Amino acid sequence: MTATTVNERAVVASRVSVPRCYRFELVKLFAQWRIRLLVLACWITPALFVAAVSQQSTLPTDTLFGRWMDATGWAGPLVMLGFSGTWALPLLTSVVAGDVFASEDRLGTWRHLLVVVRSPRRIFVAKSLAGLTVILLLVAGLACSSTVGGLVAVGDRPLVGLDGHVLAPADAAGKVLLAWLCVLAPTLALAAIGLLGSVALGRSPMGLLLPAVVALAMQLAQMLPLPVAVRLALPSYAFIAWNGLFADPAQVGPLLIGIVVGLVWAVLATALAYLLFLRRDFTDLAYDGSGRRALTTALPPLAGLVALTVTAVAVATPAPASFTGSGIEQDKVQRSVATAFAHLYRLQTEQLNRPGVTEAQLRATAACNKGDGQVAAEGPGNDWRCVVSWHLPGVETTGTAIYQLDVTADGRFVADGDGPKDVNGYFLVRTPAGDAPNPLWQFDANVELLSTTPKG
Repeated sequence: MTATTVNERAVVASRVSVPRCYRFELVKLFAQWRIRLLVLACWITPALFVAAVSQQSTLPTDTLFGRWMDATGWAGPLVMLGFSGTWALPLLTSVVAGDVFASEDRLGTWRHLLVVVRSPRRIFVAKSLAGLTVILLLVAGLACSSTVGGLVAVGDRPLVGLDGHVLAPADAAGKVLLAWLCVLAPTLALAAIGLLGSVALGRSPMGLLLPAVVALAMQLAQMLPLPVAVRLALPSYAFIAWNGLFADPAQVGPLLIGIVVGLVWAVLATALAYLLFLRRDFTDLAYDGSGRRALTTALPPLAGLVALTVTAVAVATPAPASFTGSGIEQDKVQRSVATAFAHLYRLQTEQLNRPGVTEAQLRATAACNKGDGQVAAEGPGNDWRCVVSWHLPGVETTGTAIYQLDVTADGRFVADGDGPKDVNGYFLVRTPAGDAPNPLWQFDANVELLSTTPKG
């Protein structure tokens, strides 16, 4: 009886708690040279990149907020955020989450780990938390480093928003931080997909590459003229929708949907990985993943989630066309162009030391068509043309300016000025302090794909 009690106490004492296992998994991750290298790169490289680019005469104007990198330090972290959502974060989640379980298969250490911990559940929780911690550390490095680089190189200056309105430095700082926080949702979704691939595919390289492959597929889908409901149902949409924070008023509807979808994907993919992990046979030394089980267990729930989300968004959206339409419509484009022009005209007025004018006094409007009026004025394309009209107080003549628009499928567009020269036909304007970039020459803006009010 005494011997039995001692053995039971020894068994209980030998169990490893989740916090101890978590610390052990963190040590194992940071013992890998590639993890240490990634941490250093994420905390150092963005600052150097942003600082160097901000001092160049040629800026990345094809990148959102890239044209403002020499004007304010808050543009740098937003440029880095766009790059991270497209390339860096999918690759980082692949390296970390996609290998957190597969590394034990390659090293053949599952039996040793189970003997020590004595619980597959605690192992799964500890490994998942350790991988999540490293990913959050990498994201924080990208955000903090790029912000420091921009502020040191350029300074804490006002930021021009996506629709041309000017954000004070404090407001810009808050929205930059909020934008980085919002992309944590799709990052967690990719990390959960990485866990699922690491569990299901074992030593197969596809487990490591799964988050990057899924992210690339969703990026390609976002470039296609998909219906709005389908676009918002993809967990990667928050990588794009954060730019709505920099409009006035903020376009938070699509962003909130993207965040919720990303979090739901993260929970579902993690739960599927957990179920597959508990069902695996750890006694099989030749185990090399459960690809067939992954197809039958993981794919149907994820596909069902996409279908459910598409239906929910289509039903909840006031405009019925959200289920089939692109969300890019003539009246939306005209409002967006007119709003951005009015804000930027005021900015140009301040540069030239002209009498101040408000947006209400300008009464700017835009008349846009597509394909010279030969096709329906809707959908993406580089054949949009807009004529902007405005009025100045005390001046009877109506001012006009022409813009050529390149509208992408996600609603973002670049408006390229096409005259008159003294308004938007040249990239520089003469100011009392010398030549300065013309804010009306080219500008970025976007069309909110999700209608907020029903059509009358």
